[in-house]
Amino acid sequence: MTTNVIIQQPPAVQVGTVQSNQWSTGICDCFDDLPSCCLGYWCFPCFACKTTSEFGECACLPLVDGLCILAQFVGIPSCVPPVSFAMRAGVRNRYGIQGDMCSDCIYATFCNVCSWCQISREIKRRKQTLVFVNLQPTPVAIAPLVMPS
Repeated sequence: MTTNVIIQQPPAVQVGTVQSNQWSTGICDCFDDLPSCCLGYWCFPCFACKTTSEFGECACLPLVDGLCILAQFVGIPSCVPPVSFAMRAGVRNRYGIQGDMCSDCIYATFCNVCSWCQISREIKRRKQTLVFVNLQPTPVAIAPLVMPS
């Protein structure tokens, strides 16, 4: 009597999305998602509207920030872009990222494009599902078939 041994590949295991209480990338890590950062640099209004839409908010919302950004370019003392500030705080709250309103205000005011790029990268990474595959085979023993006589 012989026993057949079949090697079976274990199934892939899905382990949800990124879970951390920190930003997954730094404020200046544009090389982690270069196409998005280029879009943010060359066509910031389009990029901000796209990112806001991916977050589930009205795509036109970032256009409200236009007046504050225009004021900064003209030399009027900085005003906090309200939508940039709210989006940064919203992403932080939704994903449980550590931080405070003061840092959100500073990033939204003085590093606006970099802040939006970081928000975009975070939304993309938190939405992706990670799949881990175990490459170690699992032996499975099958009892021999006995034919009745």
